[in-house]
Amino acid sequence: MPTDASILSVESVLIGCTAPDQADAITQVGRKLLELGAVEPGYLDAMHERERSVSTFLGEGVAIPHGTDESRRFVKRTALAILQFPDGVDWDGNEVRLCVGIAAKGSEQVGILSSLARILMDGEQVRQLREAPDAETILRLLNQMDEEFSE
Repeated sequence: MPTDASILSVESVLIGCTAPDQADAITQVGRKLLELGAVEPGYLDAMHERERSVSTFLGEGVAIPHGTDESRRFVKRTALAILQFPDGVDWDGNEVRLCVGIAAKGSEQVGILSSLARILMDGEQVRQLREAPDAETILRLLNQMDEEFSE
C-alpha cells in the first residue's frame, strides 16, 4: 500500500476514537481527510452516498469509506485517513474497529483497494492494526506489510 508521507502520515491516524454509529464514523474519517487538506467539503456527502449504495465493510473489523466516482472532483490529493475504534462501531450488523478513509484521484484508488485487500487476507496482521497502541505502530505495520507484498 502506498504509505509515503504524502498519502499517509502520523497526522492521518487517530487512535482510540468513539462513534455512536456508522454515519458518525464516516463523518469523522471524512473530516480527517478534510483536515488533512485532501478533499473539499462536498466529498463528505459523497462518502455517505457511497455507503448508502454499497457497504464499504471489508471484513476483519475493517471498513473503507470513500466517495463516489463523481466525487473525485472534490479530491485535491490522494490520501488515507485511519481511525481506530477500540470499542467497535456497528456497521450494518458488522463490527468495525478500523476505518480507513480513502480519497483518491483517478485510478490510484484501485491500487489502494488492492493493497488493502491483500492486507486483509492475513487475519493476524489485521488484528495488530485494530489493536495498535499508537499511530506510529499502525504506520510501521502498514509499511512492513507493503514491503512483504512487494517482495
